[in-house]
Amino acid sequence: MKTFLVSLLAMFTMSTSFHDFSIKTIDGAEQSLSDYKGKVVLVVNVASFCGYTKQYEPLEKLYEQYKEKGLVVLGFPANDFGAQEPGTNEEIKQFCSAKFGVTFPMAAKVSVKGSAKAPVYEFLTSGGGNAAHAGEIGWNFEKFLIGKDGKIITRYKSGVDPLAANVKADIEKALAQ
Repeated sequence: MKTFLVSLLAMFTMSTSFHDFSIKTIDGAEQSLSDYKGKVVLVVNVASFCGYTKQYEPLEKLYEQYKEKGLVVLGFPANDFGAQEPGTNEEIKQFCSAKFGVTFPMAAKVSVKGSAKAPVYEFLTSGGGNAAHAGEIGWNFEKFLIGKDGKIITRYKSGVDPLAANVKADIEKALAQ
């Protein structure tokens, strides 16, 4: 067990890029995040029964507006806050599609805090080498903007509207680089 933990710790400290990780998609397929090299990614921990759930709509608008320019919105359903994402992956996918017309990619349900935290969220909450971006997820719909190189550009709190002028300006700047 100790060897496993040391190996796991070494993996996190060696990981210097969002692209170093793999996830399961909401459909159960394995996906390497290196598939997003050269793209700008907005990572969001999502939940279906949260006061911020209405952000699915502006997230989808953002994705539609910028996907041809290289933006990917990537949702990570998580049931870590107030049990606001109790459904199965299939139920979450159906809800997002039917209620909000979500077409952006979604990961399988993960944990974004605590001892069961997904490895990609270990990296994100570590700040990815930038202490200014480090810290635990506070609630559903926190957002991380990832550059084409897999580095964390910035982080937005849950209440920040995905279509806010500063978010769009940050995305446009990242897409231009």
